[in-house]
Amino acid sequence: MNVMQMVEDRHARKDIGPFGVGDTVKVHVIIKEGDKERVQIFQGDVIAKRGRGLSTTFTVRKISFGIGVEKIFPLHSKSIKKVEVVRSTKVRRAKLYYLRALKGKSARLREDK
Repeated sequence: MNVMQMVEDRHARKDIGPFGVGDTVKVHVIIKEGDKERVQIFQGDVIAKRGRGLSTTFTVRKISFGIGVEKIFPLHSKSIKKVEVVRSTKVRRAKLYYLRALKGKSARLREDK
């Protein structure tokens, strides 16, 4: 085992459960305001996952007051408290960027059975 692999194993988070592209997730993010900390929840659909090892990121998209909002989260960040899977869907693509052009009922994903 090389040195980079040992460093990645030491810093990788193992408490975040498995989720995939197409899943609806709640990301609990720690927000620091001055000397206070609070947890803010960002709920939306995972439209992309990329990277390997410690550089893994995932993109979550939600509709807020009729406007699409996307955030990219590093998977192994200390600012993420936990990731909850709300519902799992069946998708046939690795990246769901086509959802950006859709709105309303056509932007829904089919639930996995």
